[in-house]
Amino acid sequence: MNDIFTFLTDLFSFDQSHPLLFTQFNFWAFFLLVFIPFCVIVNKYQGRQTVRNAYLFLVSLFFYYKTSGLFVLLLILSTLIGYVTGIRMDSLADKGARNGRRKAWMLGAVMINLAVLFYFKYAYFFTDIYNTIFNTDYVVINHLGRFANHFTATARFNAETILLPVGISFFTFQNISYIVDVYKQKIRHAGNILDFGFYTTFFPQLVAGPIIRADQFIPQLYKPYFLGRRQFGIAMFWILNGLMKKIILSDYLAVSFVDRVFDNPTLYTPFENLSALLVYSLQVYADFSGYTDIAIGVAMLMGFYLPKNFNSPYKSTNPAGFWKRWHMSLSNWLKDYLYIPLGGNRNGSLGSYLILGGALVAVALMAKTTWVSLVVSSVIAILMAIYIFFPGHRKTFATNINNFDTMLVGGLWHGASFNFITWGALNGAGIFVYKYWKKWGNTIRYIVLSSIFVLLFLARMIWPSPAMNLFFYWGAIFAIGTIVVMLICKLNIIRNDRKSDTGQGNPLKMVWNIAMTFLFISFTRLFFRSGSNLNPAEANEVAWRTAREMVNMIGSPWKFEHIPAILDNYANVFILFVVGMIIHWLPEHFKRRYRLWFATMPLWLMTLATVAAVFIIYQFITADLQPFIYFQF
Repeated sequence: MNDIFTFLTDLFSFDQSHPLLFTQFNFWAFFLLVFIPFCVIVNKYQGRQTVRNAYLFLVSLFFYYKTSGLFVLLLILSTLIGYVTGIRMDSLADKGARNGRRKAWMLGAVMINLAVLFYFKYAYFFTDIYNTIFNTDYVVINHLGRFANHFTATARFNAETILLPVGISFFTFQNISYIVDVYKQKIRHAGNILDFGFYTTFFPQLVAGPIIRADQFIPQLYKPYFLGRRQFGIAMFWILNGLMKKIILSDYLAVSFVDRVFDNPTLYTPFENLSALLVYSLQVYADFSGYTDIAIGVAMLMGFYLPKNFNSPYKSTNPAGFWKRWHMSLSNWLKDYLYIPLGGNRNGSLGSYLILGGALVAVALMAKTTWVSLVVSSVIAILMAIYIFFPGHRKTFATNINNFDTMLVGGLWHGASFNFITWGALNGAGIFVYKYWKKWGNTIRYIVLSSIFVLLFLARMIWPSPAMNLFFYWGAIFAIGTIVVMLICKLNIIRNDRKSDTGQGNPLKMVWNIAMTFLFISFTRLFFRSGSNLNPAEANEVAWRTAREMVNMIGSPWKFEHIPAILDNYANVFILFVVGMIIHWLPEHFKRRYRLWFATMPLWLMTLATVAAVFIIYQFITADLQPFIYFQF
């Protein structure tokens, strides 16, 4: 009896060191225990979807409790706010009340959700900014922890540190989308709290996405359960595909190579530093898309369909295209609930300039150095000059500002520190430049590229340093290579009228643009990967130090005779990287074909294939399982 009691205690208690991760046996035991009663319920209560939804709502709350402990109360509070607000807005609409009252409810609920998010995720960040600007020494205190200790007359809660609830960014944005969609009358409010609670807490995607939109998912709550033979096969494919991405690619690349280099860049050669940067791009993709694949497969087994979150992003030929393929649920959310309200591609708004101006001023004040202030002042002056003296370009200018602001906020969503904002700003700058680049004729492009080459050459002569070496060689390769590709395309030396997955007909141009986009995206991830500690001051320090060290190492003199030995030492890593990228670049129609082949194979053969896949995956499991990267967001 004692063993049984101990087992049940462990089963129903929160253990921070053993959360329910898709890559652990505990999760699949949990899912099996959930799925068996689920099948009984959907068969016994056919036509009564609320019973099924209520069961999954309770299961999802338990799942979140096992992942985040008493933060489940925060999830319940967010759910109640969204549910009550939806009912109230629809009630006012049915009574013909003025839209202002409905808008007040919508804004109030959105602000409460954002206030909770800001308290838990950004308290340290904004306090650090305030202290730096005004030379104060305010300390963040966990007032909720103090209140809980006082209320329970215990010291159970940590009142000195604000801990970040797992997945708070995801379920907050999801709740906001529901509130705004009900306000815009795209959907009616959910029928009851059990149905709505299930929507906000559905456990496969709760802690790391994808962000499911109310107008896409809530209609599924009222459909009867159906799992056909093909759907079952597709679901199993996604689960196995996600596990392979996460464990074989992401975890192995991280433990065997990437983490080592990022932790101590100066101990490794320039080639190893550059390789780690490129390999990390595959690692983070395999990690996040692997989680999404598993979530999609698990949800499909229960009759629900989650949105596609990735579409081979490294096939992108420009930065703007990349963000239409990467974390698509977040990109679409930001487009609909931030970019368009700011003015979208129509015009700018006060919010557009407040976000950009606030970010520039904050950077200048935080830096407290003359050259940064001069750069920021110059940027502001240039932007004002463009707006004042080129009225015909104001619409395009405003659109690009809105794009840039969206990327800034997207960076801040990922993490409460300036390294994430820097990462977002670099991506925003890449999109900004691309938007103008695609409108220029070849003559202007030749002039710009030649000017870049000359300026970088002069800068390298005036300020010789490893970093300037890197920028010069990268700029030279980009400028000269792009000019050569443009000339080849213009002279029709290589022609191919067949459209590719990227929408470009010339294969040389397509390959070159994909390579340059991949290099640019990988470089911006210096700031994404480095210093992702939740303490903003430490995160900024670690991120900039790591970025500076890696840039200096890559820009240092290369000893090419060492490269063969490095390739030999890390042969498995480089082979895995090449294989992973080849699979990623396979045509979409080919991938769709082998998914369907797996889904329609006989059950006995599918079982053998599944066992073989699990056996292979098991061989790559490391002693210390790596958490999903996006859990911290």
